[in-house]
Amino acid sequence: MACPRCGSATLAGAKFCAECGLGLAVNCPNCATPYEGSPKFCAECGFAFASAPTAASATAAAGGDAGRRPTAAATPAGPAAERRYVSVLFADLVGFTTLSEQHDPEQVRELLSEYFNVAREVIAGYAGTIEKFIGDAVMAVWGAPLAHEDDAERAVRAALELVSRVRELRLSGAPIELRAAVHSGEAAVTVGLTGEGMVAGDLVNTASRLQSIAPPGVVLVGETTQQATRAAIAYEPAGEQLLKGKQAPVAAWRALRVVARVGGAGREEGLEPPFVGRDEELHLLKDQLHAAEREHKLRMVAITGQAGMGKSRLIWELEKYLDGLAGPELYYWHQGRSPSYGEGVSFWALGEMVRRRAHITEGEDEASTREKLRKTLDDFVPDAQERRWLEPALGVLLGIDEADWGAREQLFSAWRTFFERIADKGPTVLAFEDLQWADNGCSTSSSTCSNGRATSRS
Repeated sequence: MACPRCGSATLAGAKFCAECGLGLAVNCPNCATPYEGSPKFCAECGFAFASAPTAASATAAAGGDAGRRPTAAATPAGPAAERRYVSVLFADLVGFTTLSEQHDPEQVRELLSEYFNVAREVIAGYAGTIEKFIGDAVMAVWGAPLAHEDDAERAVRAALELVSRVRELRLSGAPIELRAAVHSGEAAVTVGLTGEGMVAGDLVNTASRLQSIAPPGVVLVGETTQQATRAAIAYEPAGEQLLKGKQAPVAAWRALRVVARVGGAGREEGLEPPFVGRDEELHLLKDQLHAAEREHKLRMVAITGQAGMGKSRLIWELEKYLDGLAGPELYYWHQGRSPSYGEGVSFWALGEMVRRRAHITEGEDEASTREKLRKTLDDFVPDAQERRWLEPALGVLLGIDEADWGAREQLFSAWRTFFERIADKGPTVLAFEDLQWADNGCSTSSSTCSNGRATSRS
């Protein structure tokens, strides 16, 4: 080959021109494979060299052209691609082309705008990045530009949520269906090229092909995604699928529902039955929670019904949703139950909430309980004077301090202040179960209170 600067013939494999000293080989910024001349793509990994530095500019920058002015200005390096483990989501409206032909263009545009807004909200809620919209399809990525340990689970949760949310959309009264697929694995990621092919590789093509064969309202995932998320997501086998352009069949699974908190925490040992017949109530709870977060106002929701109607299951579904949406570091969930026995059980549920927030176990000794309580107050209550006021009130809830029931209203104010300080850190939920069993509080005749309840008397 000829030297690009002086035109002199060079030896095969030479790193520098023997005539002018120009560096003839540089490394691919993606896979570090050396290359010569000015090819458009790396022969090893396929990286595009359009934004990569040329041999001449690289040598000039390193001082290899001593005593000479370069014939061309050095080209700054563009975003470099790197291999990353990512999860890719593809989602597409079912039968949208036919719907577009049968309806007014303005109606179609309004539907698409609403659909895109829902997609942005759901994907952002699970910390994903929208790579691009393609007509009525959306492509989103987890693991780039920021990576999390549970990226695959976030992607599947987002896909299930998106399918559910799209069912609420209507076009001339007709429901809309979405199909989606998630696939995880290694891909070439060029951070900074969002909307311009940030993620490339066979992984993307496989996710797109899986989505194209998914039935309406179904989320299909690849084997790597299923293996990474099966602790928290219930699946059923979808068989091996023959995908266009793939030489071998691809194993697929159908994502059914979320059955645990992030990473599988809280999952029951037995089979969890499907959540049916309560979608409207769950959507209402989600709307109320996000409205409270958005408006910074308290929202109170009462769930009533006969025993066995699924009130506790509804709360469990909301807890799983919030846990997967943002994680415990952003949403603060508290749950307590009022027992159906004893006197003065009004504050039992509050005591359970404080105990769980402070990671205090049942039966823990007084010294350890006080230490954990103080640490919790240090974490959530910045004002020292307020901490001194709150500690004895919370101690009553935990049964380590005596109650002055003549000042019960002041004590309740202190407990409410504690949860308000938690709410200053992030959206806070207090879920009271079986509240119908709570009485008006410990009376002055009740001599003993433990964990927020009076000792049962025969």
